[in-house]
Amino acid sequence: MTAEIIQKYFPELSDEQRQQFDALDALYRDWNTKINVISRKDIDQLYEHHVLHSLAIAKIVNFRPGTRILDFGTGGGFPGVPLSILFPECQFKLIDGTGKKIRVAQEVCNAIGLKNCQPTHLRGEDEKDKYDFIVSRAVMPLPDLVKLMRKNISKDQRNALPNGVICLKGGDLQAELQPYHKIVETTDISQFFSEEWFKEKYVIYLPL
Repeated sequence: MTAEIIQKYFPELSDEQRQQFDALDALYRDWNTKINVISRKDIDQLYEHHVLHSLAIAKIVNFRPGTRILDFGTGGGFPGVPLSILFPECQFKLIDGTGKKIRVAQEVCNAIGLKNCQPTHLRGEDEKDKYDFIVSRAVMPLPDLVKLMRKNISKDQRNALPNGVICLKGGDLQAELQPYHKIVETTDISQFFSEEWFKEKYVIYLPL
């Protein structure tokens, strides 16, 4: 699976964005041999399972220029790196408690010249800044994430979608989402992307 899958769903990319997405495969393969951030069997599916999956967030919100986004528990840079490429006029901070994973994200950003992305070795409880959105990919159950990161949501609104948490999750989420059933929005990713792998995968949005 190549970067063409990104072009298929995001045809408006600039040449620079295309080159940045194209470069991810070799970079992650190289770093993965030194620091394992993506499972060995999954690296061949980098664009579908990691890059495109991250970009599902862009199908529910088109971040306006100047938006500040925190990627909590980013690992090797997902969803933060692909979103930073797609939204060059927004500011992304990527945090993770594992320093070597953050190093991979930082090296990838350096290699593709990503200026709006700041990978930082930090735990969620130690993050003090305010953001329009917190994004994450299956890091922890939503109630735990909300408890930890609610303090970091800014009161100032700048997007059509009110500030809050946007998570990528899969499987049966009924129990996890129950505390927020009146306000949480669950969007099936397979309505955006036709690949079989996206069945039973969701973008979860919770305004805070």
